Amino acid sequence: MRRTLMPEHRKNRRHAKVAYAALAVTDSLLAASNKKAARRARLLTKPLLMPALNMAMRSGPTGTQGRLEVRTSLAQAFSWGGDVALLGKSEPSFLAGVASFFGAHVSYIAAFSTARNREAQATDLGPKAAAATWLALAPLMATAAGKKDPKLRLPVAAYGGILATMFATSTMLDHSLPQSARSKIVAGTSLFLLSDSLLGIQEFLRRTPSPLLEGSVMATYTAGQWLIADGVATAATLTSARD
Repeated sequence: MRRTLMPEHRKNRRHAKVAYAALAVTDSLLAASNKKAARRARLLTKPLLMPALNMAMRSGPTGTQGRLEVRTSLAQAFSWGGDVALLGKSEPSFLAGVASFFGAHVSYIAAFSTARNREAQATDLGPKAAAATWLALAPLMATAAGKKDPKLRLPVAAYGGILATMFATSTMLDHSLPQSARSKIVAGTSLFLLSDSLLGIQEFLRRTPSPLLEGSVMATYTAGQWLIADGVATAATLTSARD
């Protein structure tokens, strides 16, 4: 059955898209600044990112979303928790952020698994690229984190594994989904992978934090989240229109 957006819903979604884009650009610029005023402003901008993105993604009124959308919304909720936790600079805040984003990636894996191509194999290009990325980066990041604090070694290694798995599952989507939707989702998870790699460099490989690198982390993160959400919304809208 075709899912038709009511005029008011289309208007709200359009406003949410504009709000998310404005917040993403603003927060990335604030992250690239080392001024105290910029850090204080991020206490407002960063927690608003995921709520705005969720409103922009919704392709129908509450209650009409399919499993792909619902689980993506759950991933965004966990991402919100990670965003808030990482506003803190302490080790407990960092670990809370890692745990929350771990939950986000589990939710994304569950979402993508609902639309998995049953003919996809672990030996396909996407999963092999994910495994190669994990082998190249996870041991390096875990070792560097362990030098900073031995308690960080295992969480960082585990996080790298779930991040790579999330990327791999995004490359194994059912070909019945629109190509544009699948391309957006894979581009989004690729940027998410890049963002977290940059974050690892910032946290564990640099002696002093780089504001420019912090801004790059947020720019790639917000763009990645947008592409995933837009891909999911595209899939939901176009597949329902075909039914």
